Amino acid sequence: MLTRRRFCRYSALAPATLAYCGSAAAQSAGEPARAPLRLAIIGSTYRYGSDLQTIADRFLVGYPFEGDWHMPNVQVVSLYVEARERAAEGAPARSRSLEDRPRHVPQRPMVAQSVQLGRRSAAAAPPAPAAEEKSDPLADLSVSRSKEFGFRLCANIPEALRAGGSQVAVDAVLSVVEGEYPRNSKGQILYPRYDFFEQCAQVFEEDRQAVPYFNHESLSFSFREAQTMVATAERLKFPMLAGSSLPVTWRLPDIDIPMGSKIQEAVMVGFGDRDFDALEAMQCMLERREGGESGVKAVQLLEGDDVWAAGESGRWSKELLSSALSRSDAPLGLTLLDGRLQDMVASGVLPQLVKDPAAYCVEYIDGTRATLLMLTGADRNFTFSARVVGHGLVATQFFQSPAPNLTYSASLAARIEQMFMTHVAPYPVQRTLLTSGIHEACLTSKARLNARLETPHLAVKYRPPTESQYART
Repeated sequence: MLTRRRFCRYSALAPATLAYCGSAAAQSAGEPARAPLRLAIIGSTYRYGSDLQTIADRFLVGYPFEGDWHMPNVQVVSLYVEARERAAEGAPARSRSLEDRPRHVPQRPMVAQSVQLGRRSAAAAPPAPAAEEKSDPLADLSVSRSKEFGFRLCANIPEALRAGGSQVAVDAVLSVVEGEYPRNSKGQILYPRYDFFEQCAQVFEEDRQAVPYFNHESLSFSFREAQTMVATAERLKFPMLAGSSLPVTWRLPDIDIPMGSKIQEAVMVGFGDRDFDALEAMQCMLERREGGESGVKAVQLLEGDDVWAAGESGRWSKELLSSALSRSDAPLGLTLLDGRLQDMVASGVLPQLVKDPAAYCVEYIDGTRATLLMLTGADRNFTFSARVVGHGLVATQFFQSPAPNLTYSASLAARIEQMFMTHVAPYPVQRTLLTSGIHEACLTSKARLNARLETPHLAVKYRPPTESQYART
């Protein structure tokens, strides 16, 4: 049985949950409970299945953690959703480019009357979803959630941070930007994550009060902008966390690369359009090598038959690919046809299964080589294998639970909560800075006819956390 004492003692989130556990203990002793942390949520779309819904709801209703249901001591006080505001104005989602970017959104009248702040009363029955939300899975959830949980709907980002007042009135910011935006000539989606961050930073500077900030997924499609975000957080002295759920989800098997190891080569396998997530997962393993992270020397993105030719020539290891795929429990091909398991590398079926392969080849400054292979059609898991001196092959799967609950995102919510509560990021934002840069450089390679590119600007140095940060129970 998982007791509260064991929960607090063994939780990998112990620093953050101590506040929660201590608050509960204080209540049981008749002492006043600690006031909940006030959270502003800003994002692009809030609908069923969106990343914003998946993550934000964790702070409204709680999430499963360490074998129990964890309710964060967090009060969502305000919400800004760009898609909702743009729809109210009758305008499409704004285009983004490096040259044409609004640096400040002026205050506009509220679109909804302010409601009493505070979590929904336990005695209050939740209101029935609006009719359009029942019939349309793409319907905006902002109004129904605000009515149920009592937070303020805001017309712009400054209003969300000030909760309708004249000064910052929140203790933390959660930013989740996704959805439909234009692409540039390199195929990058022009997510306005930098714009959202800059508006928050401007409020922090004007009000002389900065709070912890979480940015979901990549920092920006532009490495220059991503660098500015990290530098701004350092200058204004507020903790910042960013990235994907994959580095902190469960691993099958429960394994990590020993800190300070010498890694000879690594192969990561991904699928679909989640190349950035796969790069983050690969980086969280490789950063534990001897000397810590020193940055990337060069990248090259290969496509089509060039991917298989690179494997034949030894550019990436077929042995490591076979090892990574052996950790999958969702192979395609004959396994779907008649239940037969097979070594897809040795059998030579990958070119038949994968119609559009891609290889993200990464050369690190310290000589380590790594390759992300995007093999849509062969597998539906994210897997990894590395050849580690003294340890042989180290291989694992980054576990993803199925929709709609997506429990693996609770692992990310736990890390976000930890940073909000302690004002210390559990792992460096420089990891996401580097992966954002690798992703941009690889797409630049693609745009330049798959040329190998030197990347002196990616000499990003940082030390990973000594303790592994992924979910273990």
